[in-house]
Amino acid sequence: MSNVPNDENYHSRFMTEAFKYADEAYNIGEVPIGCVFVHNGKVVAGGRNATNETKNGTQHAELIAINKLLSPQNSTHFTPQMFKETTLYVTVEPCIMCSYALRQLEIYKVYYGCGNDRFGGCGSTLSIHSDHIGNLPPYTSIGGLMRNEAILILRKFYIRENTNAPIPKKKAKRVLKLDGLSDKETFSFVDI
Repeated sequence: MSNVPNDENYHSRFMTEAFKYADEAYNIGEVPIGCVFVHNGKVVAGGRNATNETKNGTQHAELIAINKLLSPQNSTHFTPQMFKETTLYVTVEPCIMCSYALRQLEIYKVYYGCGNDRFGGCGSTLSIHSDHIGNLPPYTSIGGLMRNEAILILRKFYIRENTNAPIPKKKAKRVLKLDGLSDKETFSFVDI
């Protein structure tokens, strides 16, 4: 994988594609997280959260994109072996569940926007990407790519009413915070 440029513009281009999926999620009332898998400089699959839509807590952006890649209907003929040469760009640090799935697939590298100090599996809560886990090789995880944009879309989502919540909480006093975007490494799902 030495042919992948270590250029922020190169990586930002793919993160921008991941944000298109996050925007789609936001527009339909899902937690705005999106991702794309890139193989040989080309987006081979993308996904967005669908947990509210499907009422299934496992329908995270990463798992949806993985299912697309491994589907028999996938015309790219992507094989599980190809994950070793594939990079994931995701707007928010993968959760513990997704981090472990990526580890099992032996993903090459993960770039993410903002950390997730409550559920993050790439260093914020647990280090699934790098801790010793049997014979599974670790993967490189790099956070902070378009971090402010990731925090902002999450703040916009959490400030509005979530009609999909079990008991929606009134948010009459909520204000969108635009300050402090460079003060924290992670996004807090508690202190929005």
